[in-house]
Amino acid sequence: MGEVYRARDPRLNRDVAIKVLPAGFTADADRLRRFELEARAAGTLNHPNILAVHDFGSHEGAPYVVTELLEGETLRSRLATGAIVPRRAIEYSIQIAQGLAAAHEKGIVHRDLKPENLFVTEDGRVKILDFGLAKLVQPEVASGDQSAAPTATLGTEPGVVMGTAGYMSPEQVRGMAADHRSDIFSFGSILYEMLSGRRAFRGDSAVETMSAILKEDPPELSETARHLSPGLERLVRHCLEKSPAQRFQSARDLAYDLEALSGVSGPTVAARALSATRLQRFVWALIATAALVAAAAGGFLGASRLRPSKPPTYRQLTFRRGFVGTTRFAPDGHTVLYTASWNGEHPRLFSVRPESPESSALNLPEALLGSVSRLGELAIGVDAGEPSANPDFSTLARVPLSGGSPRDILKDVEAADWSPDGKELAVVHRVAGKARLEFPMGKVLYESTGEIYNLRVSPSGDRVAFADHPVYGDTDGSVIVVDGSGHGTPLSSGWYDVGSVAWSADGREVWFSASRTGNRRSLWAVTLSGRQRLLADVPGAIDMEDISPDGKVLLTHSTFRSSVLGVRAGETVERDLTWLDFSAPVDLSEDQKTLIFEEWGEGGGSSGSVYLRRLDRQEPVRLGEGLGLALSPDEQWVLTRLYTSPPRLVLLPTGAGEAKAVPGEGIHYGEAGAFLAGGKQILFLGHEAGRPSRIYRQDVEGGKPSPVTGEVETNIGNSGGIAVSPDGKLVAWPGADRRLMLYPLDGGEPRPVAGAELGEVPVRWSRDGRSLFVYRVDWLTVKVTRVDPVTGTREPLRELTPADPAGVQLWNYSLVLAADGKSYFWGVQRRLGEVYLVDGLK
Repeated sequence: MGEVYRARDPRLNRDVAIKVLPAGFTADADRLRRFELEARAAGTLNHPNILAVHDFGSHEGAPYVVTELLEGETLRSRLATGAIVPRRAIEYSIQIAQGLAAAHEKGIVHRDLKPENLFVTEDGRVKILDFGLAKLVQPEVASGDQSAAPTATLGTEPGVVMGTAGYMSPEQVRGMAADHRSDIFSFGSILYEMLSGRRAFRGDSAVETMSAILKEDPPELSETARHLSPGLERLVRHCLEKSPAQRFQSARDLAYDLEALSGVSGPTVAARALSATRLQRFVWALIATAALVAAAAGGFLGASRLRPSKPPTYRQLTFRRGFVGTTRFAPDGHTVLYTASWNGEHPRLFSVRPESPESSALNLPEALLGSVSRLGELAIGVDAGEPSANPDFSTLARVPLSGGSPRDILKDVEAADWSPDGKELAVVHRVAGKARLEFPMGKVLYESTGEIYNLRVSPSGDRVAFADHPVYGDTDGSVIVVDGSGHGTPLSSGWYDVGSVAWSADGREVWFSASRTGNRRSLWAVTLSGRQRLLADVPGAIDMEDISPDGKVLLTHSTFRSSVLGVRAGETVERDLTWLDFSAPVDLSEDQKTLIFEEWGEGGGSSGSVYLRRLDRQEPVRLGEGLGLALSPDEQWVLTRLYTSPPRLVLLPTGAGEAKAVPGEGIHYGEAGAFLAGGKQILFLGHEAGRPSRIYRQDVEGGKPSPVTGEVETNIGNSGGIAVSPDGKLVAWPGADRRLMLYPLDGGEPRPVAGAELGEVPVRWSRDGRSLFVYRVDWLTVKVTRVDPVTGTREPLRELTPADPAGVQLWNYSLVLAADGKSYFWGVQRRLGEVYLVDGLK
């Protein structure tokens, strides 16, 4: 921000430091405002742990700030030698927290706290430097609405990312408003680094680092600092909560907690406080004596209470191979009802009792279970199509548990749950491209342009908990509770994958399954005030399905895997090119020698990984992170979507070189993309905030994206979806009614693809541009067809069916095809699950 000089103040006979903004920068209004703000912000503060400002002015057009002169080193220099011993780290942290508390009480938020801005003097005092990104918030308003308090913000706008990548809070990464709790997150990152000797969040690029801040937790401190106090580790984790509401709410409280831990450097706490005075020793001795007397008098009963609590018991209820969906207790609290697709069969409803390993199919049509009422009535989804992890059905129906014909009650419903009295239904109703939570049906409590899953009505019937996925088709999200007036409260946020949700038996907590990375979901509990705890953590994915009034729990445990299968021209037997645990093909080079694929799950990490495989070699090469979209015509770049907030597009080099961001303006990038001929422009699926998706066109060097199609609600991902003709004049894409359309890239009205059937998705054009390859999923078979878009002539090309159908889910897969139709590679996803009855989970 400026140049710093050592100077002499002759009036007070002291050495000082003078920071001068260079003359060449004074024309930069934004830099000048930041320089002035730093002086004003620090100048209002008078605290031993904040750099003192003596004077501020301008000389011959060059602004300057006069501050105290510090002798010592920055914390960054100190960390260059490795971790700091816990005792000293706590000592430094207390001073930093006290300095922050003083600033926050003046309404000043630093917003760029990092080791470079912390200075350790030669006598061990820590000073907070550089309030250049500080935000001043008037702490008091004379009267009226407090929300009208004026704010000095340097002229930044919402959505502008401010701060330093490795130490920004999640809200800063998202470009949202950052208050004093943002400084607490940055503080937690610094304390983590002091204790471990490594950064809490770090990637190969700033983009990857910011993605880690949003989606990942840093490694356990115990991995590198083995003698660390558990209390200190909990304090660090509390600072690093993704949601501001779950962190320390003031730096003053943080300082108090650190002072309580002062001197603690091992797993046990020294009892120094117990010997502070004779009176304290006497009181504790008296308590100990009373405890011994009570234990002796209690005998066996007293001794039994000192034993460890009994661990929960797990009883497996299902044993066949396949996919297991929604699972609920029947009204008797003993029988279990569930949806399953065994060995590739269509999903059906089954019942099982814990004392028997045999399940019985209900006398009902193919359907998905939504909810079971206490009155013995089922809410089911009919005409559901492929199996899904949640009630993802188009028509909601009611049917007695005893049997009968379902009665349709509402179309376009994605989830449902009965009220405690069994008389009303809460539903997620899809209307005009938005998910509406209605309870009772018709009364909208919450609305989202993304998806709402696993809604559950509380035992008292006055609240609804659910998993909120803000982006349609993504699993990222939060657990939210909404009351009868429509007031929503996020309880737990920042999850990479949120699964099932249920209320605890007493209604005081919401239990849910979620993961920070990959497919390994753990079980969590969160109170209505946001206090969170871990319930269970095992390999695979746990889904919290239901909780009985007596506290018994139904869980589904699943394992996920996605395989890449396919053939090259001349081959007759499919090859398995799976690399890690969740492989999916992205694109195939024109010469059919190079396959681009991606990895998710545990191997790919929370942000995914993009790989390049030469098909005549064995080992693939990792190119970078993200969701792969397309290979450039010259095979030099792979277009990738990063899971930042908002998402960004990046070009990953297939050879030597650095990744390049694709500058964009105001568009949320989706999960499909393609290069135009020449590779200078791209097409991508995206949407404006709160709007449905459409296809945009943009130069790879940046600029404003221009829409190519109208707005359409879709979750079509990178398994086809956007197919550009060889001459670059047309793009094939499903329209609003799921019919395949051709959109002219140079303007003009779209027209239907002659001969295309409802629900077919484009894969690519033939090399001569006369044919379009499309596919459609018919249960567990992918039917690929060559279509003449002018005459409508259809030619079946091939049918792809997995050899082992158990647990296969073709509603979410990938397919790439050569321009001659001879080489293909497809991703086959498999989810195998079992139902467990758990007793004693607390």
